[in-house]
Amino acid sequence: MRNELRVISEQSKKYAKLQTLMYHINKESLKEEHRKMNPKKAVGVDGVTKDIYSLNLDENINDLLDRMKRMRYRPKPTRLVEIPKEDGRMRKLGISSYEDKLVEGIMGDILSLIYEERFYDCSYGFRPGRNMHQAIGAINHALMFEKINYVIDCDIKAFFDNIDHKWMTRFLENDIEDRKFIQYVVRFLKSGIMADGEYQANNVGTKQGNKMSPVLANVYLHYVLDDWFERGVKKSVRGNVRLVRFADDFIIMCQREDEASMILEKLEERLAKFGLELNKDKTKIIPFGWNKGTKETFDFLGFTFINGKTINGKYTVHIQTSKKKMKKSKMKIKTWLNENMHKPIWEILQKIRIKIIGHYNYYGINGNYKCLRKYYEYIKETYYRILRKRGQKNPIKYKDYLRIWNAGNIPLPKISVNIWF
Repeated sequence: MRNELRVISEQSKKYAKLQTLMYHINKESLKEEHRKMNPKKAVGVDGVTKDIYSLNLDENINDLLDRMKRMRYRPKPTRLVEIPKEDGRMRKLGISSYEDKLVEGIMGDILSLIYEERFYDCSYGFRPGRNMHQAIGAINHALMFEKINYVIDCDIKAFFDNIDHKWMTRFLENDIEDRKFIQYVVRFLKSGIMADGEYQANNVGTKQGNKMSPVLANVYLHYVLDDWFERGVKKSVRGNVRLVRFADDFIIMCQREDEASMILEKLEERLAKFGLELNKDKTKIIPFGWNKGTKETFDFLGFTFINGKTINGKYTVHIQTSKKKMKKSKMKIKTWLNENMHKPIWEILQKIRIKIIGHYNYYGINGNYKCLRKYYEYIKETYYRILRKRGQKNPIKYKDYLRIWNAGNIPLPKISVNIWF
């Protein structure tokens, strides 16, 4: 984070509303954002790359700042890219033009510094110093020690597509008193998209894929959900309740069944007020917790939570890779191995090493060793079968394959994250 921006954090602690934010978008900050930009990033509708923008960098930045000061700068429509989701639907990503990426980057940093001092501890996604493992640990701690008996497994239907721009503006105005800054945020929200060469206006939603989108989503849910829960729900119930949110994924844990039902009903009303809706097929109340001997489970951030007991008969929570995520991971690595079966073995082994370490870093939490081992063995056996297929006339023997595999220094499963605290 740029040193000149860090003052914003101190100001956010002292003042209810922040002013004069636009001066942080200057020649030095834009040049620094340009230096940080990955030259391999996908280009927007203008087709401009980092190298092209660099050819006349000073002139380009001076022109951008002149337009911004005169309020003549308008972000270009984002280029729509669709990525398949697990449920068969498509996730829409917006690729911004190069100049817009620079401004988004600085504005995203400014918003993050303002709101980091205002967000609640219940949110973990896209915040500095916070991550999904901490969210998993918070859930585990609540289930183990806070007399939780019910979990409300929640899913907001198409959250990013339904963010209301008017409400978003009102939320920002609650903390920011720089009219030009907010106006530019609104311009980014309403910049539209280009899909198959056609312009599409957008009156709701924020495009995923740019640096402002995650923090704007957090601001929206901070006011719609977190603040409502922490200052309202918690004070209106008798039993223990706990919210854990990672971006738009969240669960609510409750001690009492009647209060779980009440919270779910009020939650639907609350979301509807701000243009959001729960996916009723995926949202449900699950009996789960320290005095529930049920076999019910729930998934969160790629992990399945399971009621269990220790060898001494005491209550515990087992957390393991969800079957859905395991299946997806296996299919992905199998497809990649088949597509690259004719590449040099040593090259493939080195890439397997990188991929499997990444898997361990995410799923390598306490108690999940068996799932890590299953994934390791699956890759090991799958690549053996692919090499057998590759050498049909003279298929490799398993003992020879083992020597190659071991020489590739593929790491065995490792628990890398301690979620118990």
